[in-house]
Amino acid sequence: MLEIGTLTGGPLPGAGQRPYFEGMGKLSYERHCAEIINQTDLLVSALDGADLGVQVPSCPDWTVNQLLRHVGHAHRWTDEMIREKLPEVDFSRSMSLDVTAYAGETAAELGPWLSEGAASLASALQAVEPDEMIATLGGHPGPRLWSRRMMQETVIHRWDAVNALGVPFELDPAVAADNVAEWTRFALPFAFLRRPAETAALVGPGNTVHLHATDFDCELVIDLTGPMPAVREGHEKAAVAVRGPVVELVLTVYRRRPVEGLEVFGDHDRLDRLLASVRF
Repeated sequence: MLEIGTLTGGPLPGAGQRPYFEGMGKLSYERHCAEIINQTDLLVSALDGADLGVQVPSCPDWTVNQLLRHVGHAHRWTDEMIREKLPEVDFSRSMSLDVTAYAGETAAELGPWLSEGAASLASALQAVEPDEMIATLGGHPGPRLWSRRMMQETVIHRWDAVNALGVPFELDPAVAADNVAEWTRFALPFAFLRRPAETAALVGPGNTVHLHATDFDCELVIDLTGPMPAVREGHEKAAVAVRGPVVELVLTVYRRRPVEGLEVFGDHDRLDRLLASVRF
């Protein structure tokens, strides 16, 4: 999970503008809530008979059962903030990064715990207005932001778990497109706020990156010519473009798979530097 509790700097770009979270990806608030449950169910279904003590290659500090505790605690933390209608995010309540003590747990123990947490979170989100100013982050309404963030958190960590267990991974292209959009509108600006010295090297005249899904309507241009990244939809010539199936684009931007195997046009090093800087 992005360590957003350590952020410094100003508000997330577009604060107070509802289209910031709805305009790209096009999944509704209701779909985000439903997918928190759906993605958790898919995760739980992959655990039957598995050894949850194996290490997770993409999260090497954790075993699978620790990864699952991370996901479940993230759900419960968000649930608590929404139900209590906290005015702002309270990072001190999160237990999602302190999971190293968990060991020897089974799917029979963790599966129901994960499902219960996901269902409770979805219920809490559905009981409030999407744009209610509770659990806000970067000036954005918490219900809308966290419904999407927790859905995508579950998607990516589902991949982490099934990859560690050798189980096939499938993802609805519409969910994948929403995930790519969220990465550009959430992880990307936060990287610039968290790592200004590192990301400053990405900024300059003509610095643009085009993400192009070949199997779904998802094309995004990342404009790095100003002090903070700007993102727009559409097909444009850019300094570097990467093309591939939308699910593979998700795994690439989250650094779960290498760029190799996708089509890259232009400055390959620019793309590598961007992905290295925007990391979870």
